[in-house]
Amino acid sequence: MRLQGKIALLTGAGSGIGRKTAELFAKEGATVIVNDIDEAKGKETAQSIQASGGNALFLHADVTDAASVRLMVESAIQAYGRIDILFNNAGISGVGAIHEIEPEAWDRVVRVNLRGVFLPSRYVLPYMMERKSGNIINMSSCIAEIGLARRASYSATKGAVLSLTKSMQVDYAKYNIRVNAILPGTILTPFVEQYLQSAYEDPEAAIAAIRTRQLSGNLGRPEDVANGVLFLASDESSFMMGSPLYIDGGVVFGKDA
Repeated sequence: MRLQGKIALLTGAGSGIGRKTAELFAKEGATVIVNDIDEAKGKETAQSIQASGGNALFLHADVTDAASVRLMVESAIQAYGRIDILFNNAGISGVGAIHEIEPEAWDRVVRVNLRGVFLPSRYVLPYMMERKSGNIINMSSCIAEIGLARRASYSATKGAVLSLTKSMQVDYAKYNIRVNAILPGTILTPFVEQYLQSAYEDPEAAIAAIRTRQLSGNLGRPEDVANGVLFLASDESSFMMGSPLYIDGGVVFGKDA
């Protein structure tokens, strides 16, 4: 029960990594506030936790909309009095080199992946600062550290999230708030499956190509990342501050000759 008594807010928790992390947090004793723009999926996560004997509350919000996020945070504070852990997980993909991307598509990826980290943090942090306690985990990606073809908007935002994490840690260390980042490789989530189906004529060939990038020889599972998020959320990682945690199957630092 590594999160016993903690109140955790997770954005984008309706499926994939977010859902697995929410369920794991609940098993470890946390009261979980599930957020997702998809109300049906978000409620499914909360109901799954409740059915397993855990404590969960679903709060709908669009992480790109300031009024929506502020209302979500205020509702969480009204319900529980505090937020101990914030996992900024919500995000979308973006495909294309710079010359291929329409400005509207670029802006959409930036709004969700970067503004969607800024806004929840913006409204949660004052409460953490007041209590001089808190833990924020931001979803970056191993693509923040490597070059990958036709991923300009996605890599730009995930690199920005990693840099933001480091700056946030400097600003809020004096309030006893830790801020770290998760950098996954390719994880086989419903989000990724849908992307592969829509972006490639042969999704199976695409998966085979992705496997060759990872020393593990396979794609990761949502559970692999959820376990890493749990570590960062727990006191076991108390000496990690402003740090990237790689869960990438060996993409960044490995190369098979």
